[in-house]
Amino acid sequence: MEIRVSAGGERRTLAVTMRTPGADFELAAGFLFSEGVVTRREDIRRIRYCVDRDVEPDQRYNVVTVDLAGAALPVLGSLDRHFVTTSACGVCGKSSLAALQVRARSPSGGQSVSAEILYRLPGELRRAQGIFASTGGLHACGLFSTEGALVAAREDVGRHNAVDKLLGWALLEDRVPLGAHLLMVSGRSSYEILQKAVTAGVPIVCAVSAPSSLAVEVARAFGVTLIGFLRDGRFNVYAGGERVVLPPG
Repeated sequence: MEIRVSAGGERRTLAVTMRTPGADFELAAGFLFSEGVVTRREDIRRIRYCVDRDVEPDQRYNVVTVDLAGAALPVLGSLDRHFVTTSACGVCGKSSLAALQVRARSPSGGQSVSAEILYRLPGELRRAQGIFASTGGLHACGLFSTEGALVAAREDVGRHNAVDKLLGWALLEDRVPLGAHLLMVSGRSSYEILQKAVTAGVPIVCAVSAPSSLAVEVARAFGVTLIGFLRDGRFNVYAGGERVVLPPG
């Protein structure tokens, strides 16, 4: 899918990504939010499929244009690395951490979650994976309350896209920041997933597999609780262990 932005009579392509069709407008909104192009629902005037004559008819539902509310396009040079995105991790480093400081939302410190609730999350997420149940080939992410209630879930061939769909939904529903929630992802936690969580103010990120070393660094730098290998009644805590309530003994 091609993601375009438009404002003040200008239009630009920001990214082309391999995605699972569905929730395309959420994916576009979540991508722009995660990258700092928009910061609130009011920054988006309209999202639409492209019906321009220069687009082949069978591709028109693979091109999404986000009309921004501003009078002109914002400076977008930092997004050049995204022109083609994949389901793999991008190339990130110390400069990316510095850039993230600009749009980071510090998570609230008061939230906590019990180990008993954490143990239930993988099963709750799996039950929400309708397409995975049929194909076995998609990643998923779920937004939960700290009491373990599933708020929303999204699936996609790329785990980063699944998170963007979920955050795009939250943005369009005017639910951001997400300080009273936790994020559960299938697979592992990458820098990009932590970047998206930090941008949305999510205080707790859980994954069924391992985090990357840079993901751990982001979690520690921005006060996020990071949990990995959450499956089969166990988990590891890599950062922010003060939010996890363990049973006595």
